[in-house]
Amino acid sequence: MATLIEAEAVSGGADITPRPPNRRNVRETLVRYRWLLFLMLPGIIYFLLFRFWPMYGAQIAFRDYIPFLGIEGSQWVGWEHFETFFTNPDFPRLLRNTLILAALSLFIAFPLTIVMALLLNELRLNILKRTVQTLVYVPHFLSWTVVVSLTGLLFAVGNGPLWTLLNDVLGTDTNFLADPAWFRPLIVLQDVWKNTGWGTIIFLAALAGVDQEQYEAAIIDGAGRWQRVWHITLPSIRSTIIVLLILQTGQILNTGFEQIYLMSNALNRTVADVFDTYVYFVGIQQGSYSYATAVGLAKAIVGVILIFGTNWLAKRFNQQGIF
Repeated sequence: MATLIEAEAVSGGADITPRPPNRRNVRETLVRYRWLLFLMLPGIIYFLLFRFWPMYGAQIAFRDYIPFLGIEGSQWVGWEHFETFFTNPDFPRLLRNTLILAALSLFIAFPLTIVMALLLNELRLNILKRTVQTLVYVPHFLSWTVVVSLTGLLFAVGNGPLWTLLNDVLGTDTNFLADPAWFRPLIVLQDVWKNTGWGTIIFLAALAGVDQEQYEAAIIDGAGRWQRVWHITLPSIRSTIIVLLILQTGQILNTGFEQIYLMSNALNRTVADVFDTYVYFVGIQQGSYSYATAVGLAKAIVGVILIFGTNWLAKRFNQQGIF
């Protein structure tokens, strides 16, 4: 009781309950941060035009869309296209191919990004560190068309250097670009070469915030380099790893259209067909706009569910999620 009286005396008996900001405070905030808001404007416009506005057209997944009639004039068919997709004989094959490629990317490419960041962080010679960083960043700026073209030159039948080397080692005469057994390894190798270096940026930024006094104390206690990495470095960036893993899980069905489409051909189609390429074939080439939209919408819904599910698991194990 005395504490309440003293608090009221200090505040002069006035109500100290926080009040919502008035229009003047909002106006002052907007003026104060006007240049930061101006820098955000292009990103906001991009998301409004290319992310939110196209969602209006997603309703054609529930209609028998005919371009001449427009969205509103097309007949409403409900869940018909979704039922057709899930009962399609191609669905198990598409799901299997998509999940295998996604699992390979998640369990191979993602950990290699962390390993690359740890290795770069251990380099003490700055000029060597910057040189290596530049070399591993460069492939990210190449388009998938260039990457696939380089792959075609390296594995060209008859004169490709890697084709010659691998066939000499294996004692075979394999066309790696057309063999279904080699499609997935090539996809993973391309993904690792192109994106691993770029993916280390966030981890290197997180590693820069690790308290150096912990390393010094560990060295005094006699901890080796790998012990410091295991007991200090990895726990310090655990939250960053979990957040990126959650986001990666949400993209598990997005295997990348350009890369898969450019690497696929008539001979490896059995393992190359995924949801992204299937949407293109049935939507653009065959003109089944409503059916293709239903496939893409179903894939997006699964991605959202995976994000919420992974985030829930992270919170369940007392780890930091994204929300």
